[in-house]
Amino acid sequence: MSETQMEQSGGCCGGGCCGGAQAQAQGGQAQPLQLQVEQQQAQEQQAEQARRETKPASATGVHLEPGAAVPSATPAAQAGPEHVEEPVAYDGILLSGFGGPEGQDDVIPFLRNVTRGRGIPDERLEEVSTHYRHFGGVSPINQQNRDLKAALEGALAAAGVDLPVYWGNRNWAPYLDEALQQAADAGATTLLAIPTSAYSSYSSCRQYREDWADALEATGLQGTIQIDKVRQFFNHPGFLAPFVDGVRASVDEARAAGFADADIEVLFATHSIPTADAERSGAPDLHQWGPGGGYEGQHLAAAEHVMAEAAPGLAWQLVYQSRSGPASQPWLEPDINDAIGELQGRKAVVIVPLGFVSDHMEVMWDLDEEAIETATEAGLWVRRAPTPGVDAQYVGALVDLVQERLEGRPAAERKAVTSIPAWYDVCRPGCCENPRLGFRPAIAGLQP
Repeated sequence: MSETQMEQSGGCCGGGCCGGAQAQAQGGQAQPLQLQVEQQQAQEQQAEQARRETKPASATGVHLEPGAAVPSATPAAQAGPEHVEEPVAYDGILLSGFGGPEGQDDVIPFLRNVTRGRGIPDERLEEVSTHYRHFGGVSPINQQNRDLKAALEGALAAAGVDLPVYWGNRNWAPYLDEALQQAADAGATTLLAIPTSAYSSYSSCRQYREDWADALEATGLQGTIQIDKVRQFFNHPGFLAPFVDGVRASVDEARAAGFADADIEVLFATHSIPTADAERSGAPDLHQWGPGGGYEGQHLAAAEHVMAEAAPGLAWQLVYQSRSGPASQPWLEPDINDAIGELQGRKAVVIVPLGFVSDHMEVMWDLDEEAIETATEAGLWVRRAPTPGVDAQYVGALVDLVQERLEGRPAAERKAVTSIPAWYDVCRPGCCENPRLGFRPAIAGLQP
């Protein structure tokens, strides 16, 4: 056999002179070992997938320092002042998002996380999943938070604030417990949390506080890491400035298209919530809200400011979207599609997603698809204003919220542009209760 023939045949005559028999024997023994390795890898992948699909379990309790009234809080916040006017040396920022699926296989596990404890079967979740599946099973919210994290890191550095930003989600990877573990591994013990939601309600504030408690217990860091939160920022000028710019630009476009001011109506849209939840939102014992509680009251105050700045004198109203509860349960109204259908004498409508910080699924589907279709079918000229996203004014507002806590800035000197003053740093007792679920362990506020 030539060298060429040996190379083509695998470099051996097969008669055992090159160790072929020994190799076959070893191969026979190696097969079960290889199978064991593959099985172990498969088990590890399944465990990792299960971990990816499941948020931390609900906490069974909270950690209270001796004499403290607020669990897992820094010493400046432990007594529960409405505004913390004492400087705190934080060593990290906990950017906290809602989370969203990033592929078709993620959609149902993600929805299970969102609806955990409600007993909703997968068949019903599959009906809800159509919005995500329409976009390939990918919600843009995770990428938006990656972009926001990067923008916030840059803005903090530019402001001379040397703090790392850790990002975690409530309902999808990376989860909050992963972010806390990352912070702990880096030596952080005192974090300032920024929820990506501006208003007071169970889902936009208290549920974040519950999930932080869950993450602390899941990681075993309850007695190690302290977490404060920034105030609800619905009336910070930097948060509202992008909406002012968006309304002004959209109204100018409508006017350029030939519509008189009397032809135009501005619809401020936000996520609807159960009326019972709304009534308990925004420290109702301390404020005289209307029937929609602090959640509605804060949105109305924000919308009033935007209109005064961008388009004084134009007609506007607050509308709701994305209702998901049973028909027998009262939710905040009117629905945006109903409101569009009932407009009288209007020819143009500007939709403003006031309740959202970025263009995630409720904006892309409920507004960009459904509401715009409703307006178009009604013969209306329609534009949708942008959300803050990574607008420098909004990112600057987040930096300012961090700075006011680092400095211990007095409440009277904090930035707020509505009739409602700067909101509380420490949530009040019972604020934003969910009457259907009752009180779960929560941090960053007075008990319960």
